[in-house]
Amino acid sequence: MEYSVFDIIGPRMTGPSSSHTAGAVRLAHVVKHIVGKQIIEARITLYGSFAETGKGHGTDKALIAGLLGLFPDDPRIINAYELAREQGLVVLFAYSDEVMPHPNTARIHAICADEEVTEVVGESIGGGRIRITEINGLNVELSGDYPTLIVRYQDMPGVIAEVSHVLAQMKINIAFMRVFRHGKGEDAYMSLETDTPVTPEMQAAIRTLCPSIEQLYTA
Repeated sequence: MEYSVFDIIGPRMTGPSSSHTAGAVRLAHVVKHIVGKQIIEARITLYGSFAETGKGHGTDKALIAGLLGLFPDDPRIINAYELAREQGLVVLFAYSDEVMPHPNTARIHAICADEEVTEVVGESIGGGRIRITEINGLNVELSGDYPTLIVRYQDMPGVIAEVSHVLAQMKINIAFMRVFRHGKGEDAYMSLETDTPVTPEMQAAIRTLCPSIEQLYTA
């Protein structure tokens, strides 16, 4: 088995654990981008070792910090509760003994000011790396290692080709692409990991050129 230097020394971070702290920050930070709006309330359920030992490692503060947009090496992580109060973010934690596929798992139920709700399940898989496994009840697989464009649409022929064509016109190269759906003709998600970020201006253009898209956001 091969290891990278990153696997050995871990990420730059504030906190004692790359899994319980740095990974938790990254996980919640990605959730913030998936939601794409200001979150006013987050109900977070922790599973496995996140639930058993996470508080001692600062996992709760790390998750709050990520939702506030902080990065793993930000020294303000230790003041996450105070920062949340200042920014009007209410965070409630629950601890579950349900066995999940990965021990470092969090379910984040995010509520926005317009009452829109997004629920994301993610895992901290070691060395500060993460994996998003569920968005609004749909099984997905996102690593957060590349700039990622997430497209929600109604499953129908031609949508994938339409989005891919528009990205090609914008000179955006797709590194990885995955498609997830509840069933034929039902809600579907397309995740496109790209070599370069898709800017807000590009996103606006994609929405205009691809009217079949229901929702578009980055992670």
